[in-house]
Amino acid sequence: MSKVQISLADHPPLPAAQKPLSPHHLSVEQISFFDEHGYLVLKQWIVGELLERLQQASARWIEHGEHLRRKQLEGQALSEVEQETLSDLTFAKRPNGEVFFRVNYLHNKGEPASLELLGSPQVLAVAESLCGVNFVPTYESMVFKMAGDGEKIPWHQDAVHRRTYRVFNFDLYLDPSRAGGGALRVVPRSQTTVHDACQVAEQYGWDLPGVVQVELEPGDVLLHDVMVLHGSERTLGTQLRRTVYYEFRASEMILEEGPWDQEWIEQRLHLLPLAQKYFAQAYPHATPFEWNAAPEFRPANLPQDQETQLKVAHKWHMSGSYCSATSASLEVVERAMARLEQSI
Repeated sequence: MSKVQISLADHPPLPAAQKPLSPHHLSVEQISFFDEHGYLVLKQWIVGELLERLQQASARWIEHGEHLRRKQLEGQALSEVEQETLSDLTFAKRPNGEVFFRVNYLHNKGEPASLELLGSPQVLAVAESLCGVNFVPTYESMVFKMAGDGEKIPWHQDAVHRRTYRVFNFDLYLDPSRAGGGALRVVPRSQTTVHDACQVAEQYGWDLPGVVQVELEPGDVLLHDVMVLHGSERTLGTQLRRTVYYEFRASEMILEEGPWDQEWIEQRLHLLPLAQKYFAQAYPHATPFEWNAAPEFRPANLPQDQETQLKVAHKWHMSGSYCSATSASLEVVERAMARLEQSI
């Protein structure tokens, strides 16, 4: 595999795994597996009413997105809210036409279930386990393949960083994902280097040494390191497959490496007490997560109307390694890594 080694000689080790503080915190063994392999499966982690509410919400997100796109293509006038919503949706060209496949910034899309999920101990305890008490929810989206749309997702690494902190995605599957039906392929232990995704695809196709096809049921969660190499091949006749993604990283990492600043961190952290409120209202008998952020990171002044600040946009994104016409080349990633090394 073509790859770029990341020098970690002068970097401190990742935070040591601690004894779990609650049933939803990861065990020392689970964290060790994640660190070694770059991924971890949590079986039936989100179940019952919350899972059902997310499945229903996702169906409405898709329906509404398709409605807005039809209005736009027909030349109908869109309100400012509709225009902003449409700007958060992603469509792809397929041989048979355009396909809707992604919704970004879930929390302002009219469905409280996304905030209920964010405020749940099943999510927040995992974030604290891997990123420490000063974790930040950095991204939220839903990616899906419509029934019959089995287009591939090429090999890629979500983001490249110098690995002094853990950065991970919490992937909640709302539908079954099967081997042979487009199940995600993950390359264990690939997260410690930067890979030339195009050369990997050319050399190995989908059968890299040690590759794992991750089969999941509705309610299962895949935790994956943002640098682990992953993708899924093209399939025919697939059923609807929806996945909700929340990314987390440490406040300390953002301040050291960017690409955002202290003000952006505070805006994103405003989401946490609101999300916990939504979760408590929907599930009053559940044991809430105890937020342990340090005072210097905990927002001091919450906005008067938090409901209007559910979307905290990203002006910049950390570079990943992809193989597509619009992705950064390996040379671009190498230069980015060189800049990171010089800043240490």
